[in-house]
Amino acid sequence: MIKSTIYLFLISGLIVSCNNSIKEEKATENTISEIIENPTNKVVLSSEIEFEKLNPARGDQSPQAGTIWGDRNGTEATGFLAKFVDGFSSPPHIHNITYRAVVIKGSIHNDDPKAENMWMKSGSFWTQPQGESHITSSKGKENIALVEIDNGPYLVHSTDKASDNGERPINIDVSNIVWLDNSRSNWIDSKSKAEISFLWENKSSKGLFVKLPKDFKGIIKSNGTILHSVIIQGELNYMLPQNKETKVLDTGSYFGATNKAIHTISNNSVNDIIIYIRTNGKIKVE
Repeated sequence: MIKSTIYLFLISGLIVSCNNSIKEEKATENTISEIIENPTNKVVLSSEIEFEKLNPARGDQSPQAGTIWGDRNGTEATGFLAKFVDGFSSPPHIHNITYRAVVIKGSIHNDDPKAENMWMKSGSFWTQPQGESHITSSKGKENIALVEIDNGPYLVHSTDKASDNGERPINIDVSNIVWLDNSRSNWIDSKSKAEISFLWENKSSKGLFVKLPKDFKGIIKSNGTILHSVIIQGELNYMLPQNKETKVLDTGSYFGATNKAIHTISNNSVNDIIIYIRTNGKIKVE
């Protein structure tokens, strides 16, 4: 009876020891997984973006463009901010490549030359297919959109070069964005109140919105070799892992990375924050 009791204690001790070892291993693995050697995190404040004429041929009537990543005049994927003055309206025109865009400030209309105005507000998303004739208009004191392309250069041509490559334009008003919480997407941690909306995907990349509630303090983990993020609404605090410096990112500001990264952020606004993200990997909001 005494031997049985001793054996029982020994077995129980081994089980407890094994369980503790497993927990310690998991804790160690989790700690190691969050140590990023030589982090590539980068921040660009909206005040640091330099603007130039988007279409120099139009002179003073041209919108302004400020490149955030890539090269608008090169062949690589590029993201830039486009600024339009109040009352701007372009003549019918086409582009040599397809682009995607998100309204950041003001009201912007982008459609067929004969279409009635549909003013898209901040957080709205649209695409403009290569070769399709369209106009772009704006109204408001300040009108800004994020524009991105998969490859350049980004050129403007007259409608006599119009063509149909089979794509169709998409205009999604902010009120029609579909948001997924942690019960509908495993890209959101089970304890997080953040939400996500998947906008587009191709063979190499994908684009999405992330919405952070006003009390959010957490991280976004990314595992791709490309992560480009632009603040569409609100203001957040971003801590650079290289020196632990905290930057305040307002609308139009950028953060990104060129390797696996952890982005430590908190909502610095009284309202929700909306971030646009382009990546070739996956993210997890925690």
